[in-house]
Amino acid sequence: MSLPLQTSRRSQRGEGKLKAIIYTVILVTLVFLAIKLVPLYVAEYQLQDKMNEQAKFAVVNRYSEDQIRDILMKVIQDLDIPATRDDIKLSSTNHGVSISISYTVPVDFLVYQTNITFSPTSEGLDIMK
Repeated sequence: MSLPLQTSRRSQRGEGKLKAIIYTVILVTLVFLAIKLVPLYVAEYQLQDKMNEQAKFAVVNRYSEDQIRDILMKVIQDLDIPATRDDIKLSSTNHGVSISISYTVPVDFLVYQTNITFSPTSEGLDIMK
């Protein structure tokens, strides 16, 4: 009678090891994806924040388009974003400034390569007009 009990315990131990291996593989994969993707989105968020700041203050400080581009290019270089000066689109109107940047980041997942496109935009309005 003790023979069936020992057999069932052995199979349960094997299933536990397999589940642990599967969960470990899933966890390692998620960590790998996070290491690859989170810095890209953090950099885009920081760029968006700087764009919002520049759009607001460019109106008040009467920055030229070249000055705004210079400021944003410094941020782009500091964040290692693969965008060029030509990717920065500025539009000045009587009521404010609109800034948009579009860039693509290649991502290598070892077994799969893809491109992620970011297009942050910002608009600063002159409240005096």
